[in-house]
Amino acid sequence: MIELKNLTKTFQTTDGAVEALKDVTLTVNDGDIYGIIGMSGAGKSTLVRCINMLERPTDGKVLIDGTDMGALSQKQLRDMRRNITMIFQGFNLLMQRTCLKNVCFPLELAGMKKADAKKRAMELLEIVGLPDKANAYPAQLSGGQQQRIAIARALATEPKVLLCDEATSALDPKTTHSILELIKDINRKLGITVIVITHQMSVVEEICNRVAILDGGVVVEEGTVNEIFSAPKSDAAKRLVFPEGFDAPVVERFADEYRIRIVFNGADAAGTPLIARMALEKEICANIMAASTKTIGGKAYGNMLLGISGDKQMLDDAIEYLTEVEDVVVEEVAD
Repeated sequence: MIELKNLTKTFQTTDGAVEALKDVTLTVNDGDIYGIIGMSGAGKSTLVRCINMLERPTDGKVLIDGTDMGALSQKQLRDMRRNITMIFQGFNLLMQRTCLKNVCFPLELAGMKKADAKKRAMELLEIVGLPDKANAYPAQLSGGQQQRIAIARALATEPKVLLCDEATSALDPKTTHSILELIKDINRKLGITVIVITHQMSVVEEICNRVAILDGGVVVEEGTVNEIFSAPKSDAAKRLVFPEGFDAPVVERFADEYRIRIVFNGADAAGTPLIARMALEKEICANIMAASTKTIGGKAYGNMLLGISGDKQMLDDAIEYLTEVEDVVVEEVAD
């Protein structure tokens, strides 16, 4: 278990003190794939670097399985970091070493015999699907392949925690998906706890079970991915979940028209003609003013803005009908 308690980090600059993290308190349970998301400058990378003490917090504590990371000696901290490894956006491979020797590197630092390190490294290259690239150099690989080698290297010391700092930001969507699938597979098979730092809500959608929204160094919202997607409460979460705009777009409102927002939170029914069915069954006509939906793992996520013509009773009937659908949240949008 990872516990962040009242974590604060202040940097001193020529323009004065900058508080990158402000009283951050979070708990990541064993086996979680936990997302920490926010826009640029939110404090995400500072937070992840505080977890393994690459950045020392100004105040507060980082506890990993009850151990206070800030109270460890340098030797104890080095030993502990073997259990908390990290992958980065830029891969950070040693370009003068082959892929095999990149994976061997942390094992050699740990004092493992070369023959044993090579054997373990080959096993890890097999796990990430690149045993044929053992003797290749990083420059000969694609970005996705380099990240797979970086993941293999991160797994070399059999860590309990894998920190991913914008690990897919430099990759195209197809490659991103394959890397996320690999991380999910590693989490499932090896039981490694994963913390994903990202500014991409699509990454959180695909891989995480819990998420914290960071804004200006403050955790403004935290919960399961489903909870955040179905009903974001903070302005920062709304901007991330609905990048096209959480508030109603500027569209002319007709007389006697009400507006409602439908949020699909993993609904199977979203694949059926829900609005058309409402019109047929309830004789409620609705204009689709805006929509942003996507299917992830056979489930629908996203939102839709409807215009309902008629009186208040028609509005109430529409809300009642739509809220009967499982994993759908409906709310009226005020002016």
